[in-house]
Amino acid sequence: MTATSEQDDKGTGQGAPAGSRKRWLVALIAVCVVAAGVSFVLFRGGKAKSSAAKQDSAALSRTVPVVAKAAKKGDMAVYITGLGSVTPVYTVTVRTRVDGQLMEVLFREGQMVERGDVLAGIDPRPFEVQLTQAEGQMARDQALLKNAQLDVQRYRALWEQDSIPKQQLDTQEALVRQYEGAVKTDQGQIDSAKLQMIYCRITAPISGRIGLRLVDPGNIVRATDANGLFVITQLQPITVIFPIAEDSLPQVLRRLKSGGQLPVEAYDREQKTRLATGSLLTMDNQIDPNTGTVKLKATFPNKESELFPNQFVNARLLVDVRHDATLIPSSAIQRGPQGTFVYVVKADRTVGVRPVSIGDFQGGDASIASGLSPGELVVTDGADRLREGAKVDLKGQSDGATPTERR
Repeated sequence: MTATSEQDDKGTGQGAPAGSRKRWLVALIAVCVVAAGVSFVLFRGGKAKSSAAKQDSAALSRTVPVVAKAAKKGDMAVYITGLGSVTPVYTVTVRTRVDGQLMEVLFREGQMVERGDVLAGIDPRPFEVQLTQAEGQMARDQALLKNAQLDVQRYRALWEQDSIPKQQLDTQEALVRQYEGAVKTDQGQIDSAKLQMIYCRITAPISGRIGLRLVDPGNIVRATDANGLFVITQLQPITVIFPIAEDSLPQVLRRLKSGGQLPVEAYDREQKTRLATGSLLTMDNQIDPNTGTVKLKATFPNKESELFPNQFVNARLLVDVRHDATLIPSSAIQRGPQGTFVYVVKADRTVGVRPVSIGDFQGGDASIASGLSPGELVVTDGADRLREGAKVDLKGQSDGATPTERR
């Protein structure tokens, strides 16, 4: 028993250190693997940083061709724009005022006509007959009136002699008044027939351009016809109605209260060609709650018929002129997370990032409220390849300006 126990204890004592060595060996291998991984990551990160630094250095050392333009001082016109529609001052649908056969048309479609020009004629013969009848009736009634007036004179003399009763004289005087009324009625019939004959000659109620003919000669026309005979549209002057945002209304009201005339320019759809120049005439008396806009009406002389009814145009209303503003091309404006900025070309032919505050945009120019001085060069083309401190090569510089340090 004693010898066996000692051998078991000796075997147990030798087995425990062997298991511990295995565990230590596994832990050591794991630590080595982790250390190798960390070393690899640090090595790649350092290499990447070194590569990025080399790239940045190469980018800064490489010369970038750009186009630059000097900021200048000038006047900036402030416009309010809106998509408008050309609207005639007057549009008249000419209709006949009498019933009859349309005998002739005396105009060409699309012709410019003046007020009072004879444009068409309706058969006047039925109204000539009515005039003859009315004149004959009047002649008859005038004869009866004259005879009644003579009888009154006789009856008055007889009544003074007490030869007839007063009632007979009163009856004759009433008959005279009756014939006088009949004569007035006849005169009204004559005037009506003459007026109908005048209406047979259809004249232009306004000056303007006549449209397409709606009824051909030979047709019977009536005063109750809905379509009419033709349409005349006044073209000179002509108006443009366009909306502006309600936020812009105070600027317009201030100018109107000051008594100044607000110029308005009409441009084509692409806003490249100026069609006509006019002035603001008036504005609507309420804001449209659905769109948040108010309608303005501008008038244009339209001497050369540049504007045509129902034509869509871009209206530009001049509301202010900012004098001595710092102006740069709008293409020089860059936008980033920190706001708007420009690339300023320095004296050593490098560029710097300059935060700026924008005033207004008009056309291809922008006014700078702060951050830039007149005379400083700003990059207008090629800014997408630039960064702070990059070297540039100025191309296409035609104004003779030179790079300057920030003032």
